[in-house]
Amino acid sequence: MAQVLRPNTTGSLFATDGKAHPVQDTLLLVTLVLGITSFVTAMFHSLHLISSWTGLVGIFTGAFGQYISVTTRERFGLILGLGAAAIGFFLGMAHGGLFGGVVGS
Repeated sequence: MAQVLRPNTTGSLFATDGKAHPVQDTLLLVTLVLGITSFVTAMFHSLHLISSWTGLVGIFTGAFGQYISVTTRERFGLILGLGAAAIGFFLGMAHGGLFGGVVGS
C-alpha cells in the first residue's frame, strides 16, 4: 500500500525524488551557462575561440552530468545545455577552431 501514499509524478516533466542533488544541480547550471555562452558567441566570427572552448567544456560537463543525473528535471536541462554547447562548438570550429590564429602553423 506504499504506492498509494506516493504522489503521482509519472507524467510530470520536472519530477523529482524529493532529495537534494547539489553536484547534479551544479553540473546542470554550469552546462547551461556554458551552452548559452557558446551558442551566443558562435554567432560572431571573431569570437570563435570563446565559442569553441566553452562549447567543448560544456559538452564534457553535460556528458558527465548525464552520466550521474538522477531526475528527469536534471536530464532535461542537461540536454538543452548540451545541444547549445554542441552547436556553439561546431560553429566555433567552422569559424576558426580552438587555436585558430593563436598558434602559428
